[in-house]
Amino acid sequence: MMYDDLKYWYLRDHELFTSLSLSQLKQLSIITGFKKASKGEIVYLSSSDVPRIFLLKKGNIKIVAVDEDGNENIKDIIKKDDLFGELSLDTGGQYEEYAKVLSDDVAICSFLMSDFENLLLQNPSLALSYTKLVGLKMKRLKNNYDNLLSKDARMRLYQFLKEWGENEGIKNGNSISIENYLTQSEIGQLICTSRQTTTQLLNEMELNNLLTYNRKEIIINDIRKL
Repeated sequence: MMYDDLKYWYLRDHELFTSLSLSQLKQLSIITGFKKASKGEIVYLSSSDVPRIFLLKKGNIKIVAVDEDGNENIKDIIKKDDLFGELSLDTGGQYEEYAKVLSDDVAICSFLMSDFENLLLQNPSLALSYTKLVGLKMKRLKNNYDNLLSKDARMRLYQFLKEWGENEGIKNGNSISIENYLTQSEIGQLICTSRQTTTQLLNEMELNNLLTYNRKEIIINDIRKL
């Protein structure tokens, strides 16, 4: 019962489900899965026989894509209230991917894809909201890809840190403190450069008094300079 109540409040709190009535939300919370997971745990495999859509309610997760040669690259970082999983409602993906927990603990709601499809069919306004939400996510990923093509590694790192700080950091004037849940290697993958180059650029930024970096925290001294 406690988890049913928790799922209800998690769903009610999300922008995607604002068009649902209280009774619809309560019904949805009954068919919604709930999971807590710890750092390093894999919570989603695209090769699963039972496709699901996930909603992250607490913590951070990385989506890792695996190509035909077995090479792994971080595709996206999932934050609170983000959706992940079989978002296209189509299981015919061209490559494997998995989701791995970055935070000390996370809380995730999930839906069987078949249940979610039925829900969208019954609620046109929800289907429209879902289409817009996924469209915005795809646009953000495309913008990230375009930035990789048009900027050098230094500018990609500056932009990544600026967006991370503005979205998740704690602001104190022009200074921003970010809880650091990414390794230098993971940051390198996200900006498509090597760990060595990432380390070199972060050290350079510290020498230039642009930031203070350690494994637990990143402090951007003046966000206007990035």
